[in-house]
Amino acid sequence: MADKLSLNVLLANFCQLLYSSDMNTMNVSLPGPLKSFVDEQVVGRGYGTCSAYIRELIRHDQDRQHLRSLLLEGGESAPAVTADANYFQTLRADVRQQSKG
Repeated sequence: MADKLSLNVLLANFCQLLYSSDMNTMNVSLPGPLKSFVDEQVVGRGYGTCSAYIRELIRHDQDRQHLRSLLLEGGESAPAVTADANYFQTLRADVRQQSKG
């Protein structure tokens, strides 16, 4: 666990250095309990700084929003193939055939 924590800290520090030249500053005010929570996450999950933790949260939110837009786009599109039991049987057979050579 300590090795993983050290690797996370090194990675966070590397990322911070990588992006530091293009960084802008934003001040965020947090009530005490939220600030304590952030501090615990930084220490417990191996982030180099509070900023690194917040950046990861924002990246995760961007990913979530992107996935949501893809799901909505897919939901609004016309179905290409009916995904019934026969479809999945055919798909499994194709995968088995490809794995054999």
